Amino acid sequence: MDEERTGAGQNGAARTEVSVGLGTAEILRAGEGPPLLFLHAAGAGGMWSPCHAKLAERFDVVAPSHPGFGGSPLIDGVDDVEDLVYHYLELLDLLGLERVTIVGESFGGWIAAELAAHSPHRVEKLVLMGAPGLRIPGETPFDVFLATPEQLVGHLFHDLSIPARIFPSEPGIEEIVAAYTEQSAFARYAFTPFLNDPKLERRLSRIKSPSLVIWAEHDKLIPRAHGERYAERIPGAELQIVADSGHALTAEQPEATAAAILDFAAAA
Repeated sequence: MDEERTGAGQNGAARTEVSVGLGTAEILRAGEGPPLLFLHAAGAGGMWSPCHAKLAERFDVVAPSHPGFGGSPLIDGVDDVEDLVYHYLELLDLLGLERVTIVGESFGGWIAAELAAHSPHRVEKLVLMGAPGLRIPGETPFDVFLATPEQLVGHLFHDLSIPARIFPSEPGIEEIVAAYTEQSAFARYAFTPFLNDPKLERRLSRIKSPSLVIWAEHDKLIPRAHGERYAERIPGAELQIVADSGHALTAEQPEATAAAILDFAAAA
């Protein structure tokens, strides 16, 4: 493996920085068992949640930050979701992980779907949670790029008391700069075309792994029609709805979300 640096992690997860291609990638990792690649939502880079911790009880959870998120800097030449697919294939090669279960949340779910369609032989099982990536007329996702912070929170959460507990105080300068940096990276990958790849839907039939599509009952960010379409187009996929949650599944319903993933991913 190329140059590797290990430092303090988060809530029991070890933090590692590895050289990938022309850049570096931050990885949080914990647990023992079969490998599980967790691809995070926009705005959740470098975070180890209670959902991650629950999955790590049964899996070796590898949670990298996308380039431009968390502790992973942007990489020249990684400009769209297709580039991210190749980035993660190279990362899997570096880590010696030939075949993995992939769990993708929101933006990470879009990347996961593209990766599974591109290289189905690398995917043991696939879980998509609230994933954009499809173009469905009349079912356009909420425009996160034009939203105020208050509007965004209202579209991410069903129970608005939860973000008040997660974010109990006004953000400081460092948090504001980090949020701006990640929003800029997200726009780089997903602004044009807006939160979709027009070629993805017809490629979903290439996915060969058992697949689960998880959707929030009250998702106001990505319409449920997207989850239904993923479940229709991925051969044999199942759609499961998590009750009493908004789009931010792992933050609002971490136990129910982790249980749904484990019931599927850990089954023989």
